[in-house]
Amino acid sequence: MAGKRKPALGNGLEGMFGVEDTVVEEKKENVSRETFLRLSEIEPNRTQPRRNFDEDALQELADSIKQYGVIQPIVVQKKGKRYEIIAGERRWRAARKAGLLEVPVIVKEFAPEDIFAIALIENIQRQDLNPIEEAQAYSRLIEEHHLKQDELAEKVAKNRVTITNSMRLLKLDERVQQMLIDNMLTGGHARALLAITDKEEQHTLALRVFDEKLSVRETESLVKRVLAKEEVKEEKSLKGPDDSFVYRDIENRMKDILGTKVEIKKKAKNKGKIEIEYYSMEELERLIELINRLK
Repeated sequence: MAGKRKPALGNGLEGMFGVEDTVVEEKKENVSRETFLRLSEIEPNRTQPRRNFDEDALQELADSIKQYGVIQPIVVQKKGKRYEIIAGERRWRAARKAGLLEVPVIVKEFAPEDIFAIALIENIQRQDLNPIEEAQAYSRLIEEHHLKQDELAEKVAKNRVTITNSMRLLKLDERVQQMLIDNMLTGGHARALLAITDKEEQHTLALRVFDEKLSVRETESLVKRVLAKEEVKEEKSLKGPDDSFVYRDIENRMKDILGTKVEIKKKAKNKGKIEIEYYSMEELERLIELINRLK
């Protein structure tokens, strides 16, 4: 039996929220026909995920609106005496630039979590969000509306792995995040840099990637080389002063107590692990019993 078909992102707004229902039956709940509102009656949604608007692209849209008008209605919701934009803020801004006094709208009512999801989906469909804005939007939907990642994936018609990888970008150093916003790095570059946990080093490498115009593959190779050098440094720091005789003495004392081979493996910052060998289930049970007696 075939599983339930997941709505494609291309028709996500229509399929999941009924945003584009301009011609509908009167019996349908929560659906309005297209109408016109004055621009002065409409205000942007302050919680919408998009924060940056490309002024050149906005001017191009304004020029198009001057010639052809606003072809796709703006989706709004009544808020007091005014109307709040749910989807279409870019069209609203461009219409103001074009000098329009009113625009076509569809007035609807939505649950708070759906308002944010609709704004997110619309921007994703048009590829208007930069990677950090998208990641922040996913994070907000999860935190503010208590959604699980698989629930969010279904709501915005995205793969769960895609959402996870997107949100990982928020672990980047803030300066590196800004480079991503400014198109100095791509998402591929940023994901490669996530392997560098030291923020200063991460930022330094990001600048190098930008200055040297490294590809994503070259960036991945650079990160691997840096991590390999760090591993060598850690190994050297582990050697430190020759205190191996102290550990050998402890190993011998534990061997005498337990009656089997004991090995101490030293790590950095006075950390490490103790390995106790056994050669049969009977011997393991003997060791457990012996350790229990030492409590």
